[in-house]
Amino acid sequence: MNVGDRVRLLTGREEGIITRLLDNDLVEVAIDNDFTIPVLRREVVVVAAEETKAFGQSAASVAAEKKAASSGAAKAAKAAGVPTAPASAKKDNSPAPLPAAKNAAPVVQKGVYLALTHQSPELLAVQLINHTDQEVLYTFGEERKEQYRALGADKLAAKAASAPLGHWHLKDFDQWPALVVQLLPYKLNSNTAYELLTKRLQFKAASFYTSRQPNVPVLQREAYLFQLDEKPAPPAVIAPEKLAETLKAQLTGNGPAKPAALAPEPAKPIVAPHHEVDLHLEALMPQGAEGMSNTAILKLQLDAFEDALSRALATNMHEIVFIHGSGNGTLRKELHKLLSRNRDIKFFEDSKKEKFGYGATLVRLK
Repeated sequence: MNVGDRVRLLTGREEGIITRLLDNDLVEVAIDNDFTIPVLRREVVVVAAEETKAFGQSAASVAAEKKAASSGAAKAAKAAGVPTAPASAKKDNSPAPLPAAKNAAPVVQKGVYLALTHQSPELLAVQLINHTDQEVLYTFGEERKEQYRALGADKLAAKAASAPLGHWHLKDFDQWPALVVQLLPYKLNSNTAYELLTKRLQFKAASFYTSRQPNVPVLQREAYLFQLDEKPAPPAVIAPEKLAETLKAQLTGNGPAKPAALAPEPAKPIVAPHHEVDLHLEALMPQGAEGMSNTAILKLQLDAFEDALSRALATNMHEIVFIHGSGNGTLRKELHKLLSRNRDIKFFEDSKKEKFGYGATLVRLK
């Protein structure tokens, strides 16, 4: 068994995907409703592609047929004039479709990409996509707390996708590591040599949820897409006659001197925030953020809060109001927890009840 294999539990009819190998006898399985459980290896069996041919329909295809039959029955009832339950009353646990773009989807240019695709509404598979006409050698690793860990290396054929390199949960978005990918274009009997390209990806909510592409090349399905070989100029080509000279100079220490370090740019002045800072999601992301998890939304709001508070302190503001709304009180509790630990705060209290109710906090600064 490997990470990414689809398996069926022998003690029931549930199917899921292996997300981690916990030890020699235990694996972690994400059931289709995103509930992750540890299961003994002897209690699961891999669902083979040949299962449908040998034993008939799989559970997934049976569910699809039931859904189609239900849809057909609803159409027949409508044609016969029989009233049916409104669509809003039906519970739908299927993954929410990606929002349709206002304009036609942009054509994805040739290149090497990192793609994250939904295996279920909350589970994503990480893959590399080679949308070029030449093979690519690659290494793949992750970085956590400035510690790098290599996870794999292989050769990726032209117009091909790698096997899943990992599986991540959207609920753990703020705990995802930084990905480090190295790429080296390769072509047998070619008379050119290319530079090794290293790309480090640290995902942020604002850019992650706007990276959706409805029809990713090679995969032919929706995915979050990030180009790895995006450069202002094509890969630098080293002439064969200069390659040996360059390597010899580097090995003997007679290489060209490194250019003098550029003078650092002058620090930009700190801009004071507005007296009233709105932390509602629609104020922070006017373009919309459909699909964001509650954890990712809260992190975005806390980052905006800390940025505004630090700028207010740096510019000697006397007070500032944070508008967090009433809601279930989660954001308000987190703000008050952070404020209570900050020694630069005189005090804080609910602000302007006649205007915000209990949806804002006034902060007095030292």
